[in-house]
Amino acid sequence: MNQLESKTPPTLVLSNDMRQNFTLVIPAYNESPVIPDLMGELRAAFREHDLTGEIFLVDDGSTDDTRKVAQVHAANWALVKILHHTRNLGKTEAIITAFKFSTRDHMIIFDADLQHSPKEIPRFLCELQKGSDIVTGKKIGDYQKPFVSSIYNWLSKQIFRVPVTDLNSMKAFKTKILSGIHLRHDWHRFFVVLAYHRGYSVSEIEIELFPRRAGISKYSSPLRIIPAIIDMMSVWFLLLFSRKPLILFGFTGILLIVLGVSVGILAFYFRFALDTGFRPLLYLVILLETVGFLMLGFGLVAEMIAQVREEVQQIKRHLS
Repeated sequence: MNQLESKTPPTLVLSNDMRQNFTLVIPAYNESPVIPDLMGELRAAFREHDLTGEIFLVDDGSTDDTRKVAQVHAANWALVKILHHTRNLGKTEAIITAFKFSTRDHMIIFDADLQHSPKEIPRFLCELQKGSDIVTGKKIGDYQKPFVSSIYNWLSKQIFRVPVTDLNSMKAFKTKILSGIHLRHDWHRFFVVLAYHRGYSVSEIEIELFPRRAGISKYSSPLRIIPAIIDMMSVWFLLLFSRKPLILFGFTGILLIVLGVSVGILAFYFRFALDTGFRPLLYLVILLETVGFLMLGFGLVAEMIAQVREEVQQIKRHLS
């Protein structure tokens, strides 16, 4: 028995409501070789644990026979619905598409490559049942991309202070969370970060990682860390300054104004104390003061917009 199995409870006690009140989302792009095994193991796991949640397999513009193979192997299984993008949009867009069609209170994101077992699904449901808003999986096993993943997860934890160690794995959460969060392209990896900073609780469980059985990994290039870090900076900026924009623009504006006053004093000293005119200093004073007051004014306007945004969000939360 391996370490993960020893931590897995022998009996998972799920309420009848939790067994059916979830949407399993499976983004799939060119995964036709693994679809037969995926559907077979999903059927077995659902039978074993008496699960009746809905399953959305989102064919994200595959250029192979992913959708046709899925339709064949999901035939006569009413729980499965095949959704389709006409072109490859990305994992984030696949999740959003499934969210639009979801009719359940909980959602689980499960990759089509079977690097995680469908038997993990009831474990995530149990953790949600205990009260967590979001449950993330911590990969245990031989990971093919440890360097890129470890850098990304380490940076995320240092920057965002989220109490989990793996942000890019299988996850489950309350469906309503997605209604209050705008996910841009490839921002599925920051879903936990954005939700946590909105006050939702997050927990983590260990899940076993298996080698890919067939097909090609869609995230194999080490260069993907570059756009990931750029997106990370964008999310950091959003979280830090979207609610208090005056911190950035106001501070910068005041700093430029003070610097302009200092340069102005220096220009007066040169002109009247040393009787030496230096016109570029005058131009610099004008530039610093103009930009400084513009930044300060922009910050005040942005602060009012942020206040209106918060009020609108409070109204939406109250109505929902």
